[in-house]
Amino acid sequence: MAIVVVTGASGHLGATLVRALRARGQEVRALVHQDRRALDGLDVEIARGDLADENSLRRAFAGADMVYNTAAYISILRGELQRLYEVNVRGTRNVVEACLGSGVRRLVHVSSIEVLESEPLDQPVDESRPLVESGTFARGNAGRALEPLPRKSSLPYAHSKAAGERQVRKGIARGLDAVILYPTAMIGPHDYRQGFPNAGLLAICEGRLVALVDGGFNWVDVRDVAQGALRAGDQAPSGARYILSGHWASLHDLAQLAEEITGVHVPRLVFPLWAARIGAPFVAAASQLAGRRPLYTSEALRPLRGNRHISHERATRELGYQPRPLRQTVVDTLQWCECRGVLARQGPVPSASGQMIDFLGGE
Repeated sequence: MAIVVVTGASGHLGATLVRALRARGQEVRALVHQDRRALDGLDVEIARGDLADENSLRRAFAGADMVYNTAAYISILRGELQRLYEVNVRGTRNVVEACLGSGVRRLVHVSSIEVLESEPLDQPVDESRPLVESGTFARGNAGRALEPLPRKSSLPYAHSKAAGERQVRKGIARGLDAVILYPTAMIGPHDYRQGFPNAGLLAICEGRLVALVDGGFNWVDVRDVAQGALRAGDQAPSGARYILSGHWASLHDLAQLAEEITGVHVPRLVFPLWAARIGAPFVAAASQLAGRRPLYTSEALRPLRGNRHISHERATRELGYQPRPLRQTVVDTLQWCECRGVLARQGPVPSASGQMIDFLGGE
């Protein structure tokens, strides 16, 4: 059986995709940099590599039929341009070159919904939207990556992912068979590094928030994204692009759902965005003192007021993509977190069907 490579295999989507591939009997080579906790106990080949090192990618891709590029660096901070450039831009370019040089049949590249222009807000976002401006990444004299961002900008992360996607499009123009995916905010099980969406959900469920911020996201189950990626790899024509979205919900809606599931009392106070921006420096300072990443920064608040209408119509029509209900995702996520000792035990909770579940004992 042909080998499939997953880059970023120890990340949230990567680890979920590896499990989905193994569930259908696929031989998987998992590319990891250092942390491989998410793959412990899985029957996969581990390949050590670094997106900054094209030679390591060529070794990992040797003999591979398909590569799923899920590797990315996600940051809500403005002081990490160098890291964003190295992974999301230069790293993606190296993946493209390694695919072309190693004879990989197909690349499935995971971009982000953040790279697509969200305005006008009164019209659904679909694959026809242009990419956000990516700025000009230039190498400074001291080896630093400089990025003059447009004035009206999202997070530097979005611009770096847009610049990375342009590398994939250049590869397609050179003959690379590639498909591009745009997932929204992913939550779900198998998040061993606790990314921002799941971290926010846990903060709500553990009563660590005194207030919420007005606004919301389109949330999607990471398992649905993994299935969409598999179907895109199997069925999509070369050069196709698909939005893999789920359901829009405000942070208040998500908190109320968490309260119904766990019984924990959630904040009733909801700050407007302008007030949240004022408080962002204090949140960052408190997080630094506690040795944790901030749950939000002033720059990260912009997507909360983004487009609520994100269409997965093309993926549904062409791939049969169907995201599961948000409640089911939240229940499964909290069950997984509690079983791993990440979430403080809350006692029996209702399942997605309304039945009572004891997280550790099952239905």
